[in-house]
Amino acid sequence: MTDETLTRLRLDISYDGTDFSGWAEQPGRRTVQGELQAALARVLRIPTPQLTVAGRTDAGVHARGQVAHVDVPASVWEAEGERLLRRLAGVLPPDVRVTAVAPAPPGFDARFSALFRRYVYRVSDAPGGVDPLRRHEVLWHRRPLDVDRMNEAAAALLGEHDFAAYCRKREGASTVRELQRLEWRRESEHVYAATVQADAFCHNMVRALVGALLAVGDGRRPPEWPAQVLRAGVRDSAVHVVPPHGLTLEEVRYPADEELAARAAATRRFRVLERAAE
Repeated sequence: MTDETLTRLRLDISYDGTDFSGWAEQPGRRTVQGELQAALARVLRIPTPQLTVAGRTDAGVHARGQVAHVDVPASVWEAEGERLLRRLAGVLPPDVRVTAVAPAPPGFDARFSALFRRYVYRVSDAPGGVDPLRRHEVLWHRRPLDVDRMNEAAAALLGEHDFAAYCRKREGASTVRELQRLEWRRESEHVYAATVQADAFCHNMVRALVGALLAVGDGRRPPEWPAQVLRAGVRDSAVHVVPPHGLTLEEVRYPADEELAARAAATRRFRVLERAAE
């Protein structure tokens, strides 16, 4: 990049995560970030830019509503403008799309300004297995599931908690999160969708929560068990982290433009539970 004025762009992104080693760049591996950055560099004729993303999805996880930002020279954006979206479509592989691109409001940060991320995990308990046309986005569960039992267990997990029992711990990172929504619904015969929404997620949190609820849904554990694991505060070997392919990032929500910078500043602070800090 040169020293000229930069324009921050917001990109809305969708991808099929099946053939990607996740979002984040990794040497020698095909990643969503790598494909997008290479496409931007090619189309804009600039050194490879660095994307900042709302949620760094794992290998195999899909997205319909991913959001990222990138800073590019203002003159480059002025020259490309509305052509950029169509030009990116011409060079990106078919399993990743930029669905919208525009200058971001002042204070916008794709990661830290977000109010919440909403994921959906899809499971089928069809006796004969998953519809072959949906095998890359729906998990097959071999035992029949009871949605009412899973929702009973899910309700006890809502709110702000330390989700250490459902996260892969990372040094120096907080595991305190506000789980705003966790509920199951029947999408079609034998296909169930878990909506999981939080202000942020720690590593493996969604897939561990789903794994615990499936154990309740098929009768292996009582509805009280997931909340007991949460209160214990340590990883439980009985919590199975379900495979990534059933998971899709559906939405990232942001506050009003005038609140973006304040939200980003608040999110950057290290979080602890109030009662734990007393």
